[in-house]
Amino acid sequence: MAGKENAPGRLPGALLAFCVAVAVLLNPAVARAQADRDDPDYPAVRPGSALVFPQDFGAHPAYRTEWWYITGWLRDEAGKARGFQLTFFRVRTRIGEDNPSRFAPRQLVLAHAAVADAGHGRLRHAERSGRVFPGLVEAEEGRTSVRVEDWFLEGSADLMGEYRSRIEAEDFAFELEFHPDRPPVENGRGGFSQKAPDPLNASYYYSRPQLAVRGSLRVDGRDHAVEGRAWLDHEWSSEILPENARGWDWVGINLHDGGSLMGFQMRDANGNAIWGAGTVGDAQGATQTLGPETLRFTPLRHWRSPRTGIEYPVEWALELKDGCRFVIRPLLDDQELDSRASTGAIYWEGAVRLYAVEPTGEVHKEIGEGYLEMTGYAERLRM
Repeated sequence: MAGKENAPGRLPGALLAFCVAVAVLLNPAVARAQADRDDPDYPAVRPGSALVFPQDFGAHPAYRTEWWYITGWLRDEAGKARGFQLTFFRVRTRIGEDNPSRFAPRQLVLAHAAVADAGHGRLRHAERSGRVFPGLVEAEEGRTSVRVEDWFLEGSADLMGEYRSRIEAEDFAFELEFHPDRPPVENGRGGFSQKAPDPLNASYYYSRPQLAVRGSLRVDGRDHAVEGRAWLDHEWSSEILPENARGWDWVGINLHDGGSLMGFQMRDANGNAIWGAGTVGDAQGATQTLGPETLRFTPLRHWRSPRTGIEYPVEWALELKDGCRFVIRPLLDDQELDSRASTGAIYWEGAVRLYAVEPTGEVHKEIGEGYLEMTGYAERLRM
C-alpha cells in the first residue's frame, strides 16, 4: 500500500475487514460466507425506484458495495494507442457502526488503476485503499467525488459537466478530463439491472459512454499529451451473487459511429451462462435494452497466465438475437490484474477491440474499442 503507514485513513488496524470487503466484491464464495454472518440491514435494490441525477452521481453509503469505473483508450502525440482503467470502490463494512470514533472502519474506499500498453507486454497496475476519513479518504454524496489520498475522481453537479481524475503510481501516472456528450444511460429497467433469474440479485446501474478524454499520461518516465474515448460505469447494490454463480464476463464498447454496446453474462462453476443482459445505444443516445435471451458470449481463444496458471478466454464471439455478430480481441493477452497482496482477488481486465462479422463468418472490420472484464476464473482453477 502506498502512502504513510500510519496515516489516519490507512488500514493497518482494519486490514482484515478490508480484505473481506473486497473479496465480497470479486469472490462469490467469500461473498456468500460473509452474507451468512451479516445481519440483513442493507437496503434492498428494487425495480421501479427511479434514478435521480445529479444526486445519484454521488455515493450511497447505506448500500453494501458501490463502484465508479472508468475505462478507455488513449492516443499520444505519435498516435500510439494504450488502454487505461480507474476504479474506486466504496464498501460498507458493518464494522464499528456504533463507534463514534472517526477512525472506525465503517466505510472503506479502495482504488485500482492500470495502463495497458502492448509495447510493455503486460498490464501496469497499482492500488490504494483506506477507511473513510474527512479530507483524506472520501466518497461524497450528491456528486461524483471519491478519493484515496491524492488519487481522485470528481465531477460537477451539472448533468453534462466534466469529470477529472489524477493517478500517480510508481511506473505510470495520468491526469485526465472526461467530457460527456449525452445524458447517463440507465441500464436494465430504468437503472434496475438484474443479475440472475431471481430479481433479488440486482444493482442500480448507469453508464456514461463516449466520454471525450484529454490530458496527460506518463509511462517509462516520459510524459505524453493524450486524447481518446472513455466509458464510465457507476453501480451500487446490497446483494451478492446467486448461489450457483462463480463469476462474470462484462464488456463496454464505444463504437466508432458514436454508438455504444454494453453486455455481460453471469457464469456457473462449469462456465455456462446463467444470466445475461446489455444495452445498445446509437450516436444520439437512444438506447435498447438486451434481455437474457438476446445475447450470447462464446469463447474463441484462451491465454494462460505464466504467473498464476489461470486460463482466461481472451477472444470472444458475441452474438445478438437480431443476427448481429461480433468478435472481441484484446490489445494484448497479458492484462491479468493480480491483487493478492492486498485483496486476494485475481481477474482479467483489459483493453479490447470489437470487430463486425459478416454473414459468411468472415471477420470484417474494427467497429469499436473498449474494455473487457472477466472474474471467477481463479475459482475454477481451485475447484
